[in-house]
Amino acid sequence: MGSNRTQHRRKMALLCFLAAIAMVGLMVRLGYLMLCRSEHYSRMAEDLHERERTIKAARGRILDANGVVIATNRTVCTISVIYNQVKDREGVIRVLCRELGLEEEGVRKKVEKRSSREIIRTNVDKEVGDRIRDYHLPGVKVDEDYKRYYPFDSLASKVLGFTGGDNQGIIGLEVAYEDYLKGLNGKILTTTDAAGVEVENTFEDRIEPVAGSDLYISLDVNIQQYAEQAAYETMEKKGAKRVSVIVMNPQNGEILAMVNVPEFNLNEPFTLNGEPPAQLTAEGRQELLNQMWRNPAINDTYEPGSTFKIITAAAGLEAGVVSLEDQFSCPGFRIVEDRKIRCHKVGGHGGETFLQGAMNSCNPVFIDVGQRLGIEQYYHYFEQFGLKEKTGIDLPGEAGTIMHKKENMGLVELATVSFGQSFQITPVQLITTAASIVNGGNRVTPHLAVKAVSGDGTKVHRFSYPVKEGIVSEETSASMRYILEQVVAEGSGKKAALEGFRIGGKTATSEKLPRSLKKYISSFIGFAPADNPQVIALITIDEPQGIYYGGTIAAPVVADIFKNILPYLGIEEESALRETNQ
Repeated sequence: MGSNRTQHRRKMALLCFLAAIAMVGLMVRLGYLMLCRSEHYSRMAEDLHERERTIKAARGRILDANGVVIATNRTVCTISVIYNQVKDREGVIRVLCRELGLEEEGVRKKVEKRSSREIIRTNVDKEVGDRIRDYHLPGVKVDEDYKRYYPFDSLASKVLGFTGGDNQGIIGLEVAYEDYLKGLNGKILTTTDAAGVEVENTFEDRIEPVAGSDLYISLDVNIQQYAEQAAYETMEKKGAKRVSVIVMNPQNGEILAMVNVPEFNLNEPFTLNGEPPAQLTAEGRQELLNQMWRNPAINDTYEPGSTFKIITAAAGLEAGVVSLEDQFSCPGFRIVEDRKIRCHKVGGHGGETFLQGAMNSCNPVFIDVGQRLGIEQYYHYFEQFGLKEKTGIDLPGEAGTIMHKKENMGLVELATVSFGQSFQITPVQLITTAASIVNGGNRVTPHLAVKAVSGDGTKVHRFSYPVKEGIVSEETSASMRYILEQVVAEGSGKKAALEGFRIGGKTATSEKLPRSLKKYISSFIGFAPADNPQVIALITIDEPQGIYYGGTIAAPVVADIFKNILPYLGIEEESALRETNQ
């Protein structure tokens, strides 16, 4: 009996000891939480009683060379509901369906869903949002937001790009400069009770948004409009598939205009141009949209044809394998190994100097220059001129040059490359290389962005771009300017001549692959003034109907563009200058 009592006391003592240890542990833990972790748990408690809504930051504007706004924002609203705060669900459903024009089933599903917040609709016109706010419906939130707006609708659509529903850039400059344009979103914090209902007479905490930076670009709305009008007229007259025009300052690479017609409406970027095919699948529709958004001037490659003779001529002059007075003979073809490669003039040009061969755009003359250079040396200049690398233009999706590997080039490939066939480059690559040859020999980087200015105007970031000096000598550059001026004055590009102005340029007519389809790209590259180029332009006309020669249909378009933009750029007529100097 005594032993049982002793055993019982020991158990009680052990239990008391363990209980004491537990109490001490709990007190230590409580003290630790109260003294060391109080701030953390206070924040957690606050989080349980806070509702957070985003205040969208205003996206930075895009402005042209003259400060004209070409991309901006319009105020819209986001309508949402908070389940625990809604008092009259049927009334809320009726109002939202009526004001937003939505089906009852979809609205009811969201209003009756037990969640912290359900978005009913975004990008609601401000007038509609204000009307919904005036109903003072508990649990219905109307938050102001921004929607991208393009005042000129389709102008430079494939250059500017557009934004999606989340106001993030999708293509063009909008995505290329997303980090500068997007800004920093703010927040609205409201206090709720345990049931999630907002507590009356409490203040909202606001973290104000920071607007994105404004992007100033070199593109000039007036020049863009001149070029776009000329491109649309050309496409309509010639029944062409599409027409692209690039206008650039050859001295620094600034893009003054980049046209790719047909353009699309930036304010309705998901609306297809023209009538969509019947029974269009979702995948088919997306493919058509991708094609509509595509920028051929930088995303697509093509065989440049005779405009590439500018590169062959510059390489030949720089290497010293040809001079302007060198004599050539054109019987209408050249035999290279087992190939008979024809000139565009079937009867041939007969005897001619290199200058005359350039003026006549004579294939055999340029084949001879290529053969004189040889594969090793030609490839060297191809690389020296920057043709193996991308231009580095500040737009997404630039395509690279498609060229034979040096070890796979034979004399036939060298011959065809010499006059612009059997390889492919982008239009922006061609105009950049031509500009670099005639500007004194400095390889420029084509670009649009000039500077980014913060929303409050306190911070300015100026963009800079690499320049590679000396890709040709000044002497070679001067010779090329002279040759190309003669091409327009008396040669194949004479339809680009403009009275009172010195114009240089080169025509091209290239046959698309496969050759059996007999489809062509007609093009012309021109610059002015010929002795000191301040502007250079390239037009490509894809699949023109009827007459398709570049000298006939492409050269006059550049002349028409120059007629409008040269006086606008302050380039005076030669006759006016002579009269002033007399």
